Amino acid sequence: MGHTIKAPLTVQGVGLHSGVETTVTLCPVAAGKGRYFQRVDLPKKPIIPADLTWVREAMLSTELGEPGATVRTVEHLLATLVALDIGDLRIEVNGPEVPLLDGSALSWLTAIAKVGTRPRSKKSQDQPIVITAPLTCQLEDAFVAAFPCATTRFSYGVDYPYLPIGKQWYTWEPDQENFATAIAPARTFGFADQIEKLRQAGLIKGGSLENALVCDKEKWLNPPLRFPDEPVRHKLLDLLGDLSLLGKIPQAHFVAYKASHKLHTQLAQKIVDTYR
Repeated sequence: MGHTIKAPLTVQGVGLHSGVETTVTLCPVAAGKGRYFQRVDLPKKPIIPADLTWVREAMLSTELGEPGATVRTVEHLLATLVALDIGDLRIEVNGPEVPLLDGSALSWLTAIAKVGTRPRSKKSQDQPIVITAPLTCQLEDAFVAAFPCATTRFSYGVDYPYLPIGKQWYTWEPDQENFATAIAPARTFGFADQIEKLRQAGLIKGGSLENALVCDKEKWLNPPLRFPDEPVRHKLLDLLGDLSLLGKIPQAHFVAYKASHKLHTQLAQKIVDTYR
């Protein structure tokens, strides 16, 4: 059975890429409404469903919407909602981007815990897709795949030419490790030698040492880390958020290596094309 929250809650913060401060209000809704955003700052307050069909191209984040009404960097909040089995929620936002907060999902988790969740009505709920044959999306040596599995699990690998990260692999099994302790605290990360180039491209205007881990070739600029392998855990958090656009996470072993938001959502689309 899915859930919604018991009462509205509001969170404020700065968007990673836009640098714009926005307010997000999560509001409980009736069973069957699904998860959706609403741009309350725009005329007619357009609705943007948290659904795969609304995905737009965006570098370094996931963006939903249509021309004139978009919302960006939705992945950390959506990962939290799907991990908590919150299937029905209106997400009111008064700007173009969901706040980054501390760079992880922990602030969303904490805010939702304060108001609590409640089960939806006892109407029959959609069952998750069960992956019965391997599906893969690949770009050069980066890939993301879904394999048949008796449970749902995630494995992620990264390989960066920066000594503080290097090669990392992490496997998360939701039935064995709690999202709140294993995945939610992992923060977004970046590289000191790329900051200026990204800002010239109009990105990471709101990034800082307070909301992202940053390293150079030799060391972290803002230790300590919350986990020795915090970067790869954060990539897994992003994958979970992107797969949430399917509604429920399919039963499968998801394996990703050096993947991106674009590859994540391509795999989700391949799952839809195969099973719906």
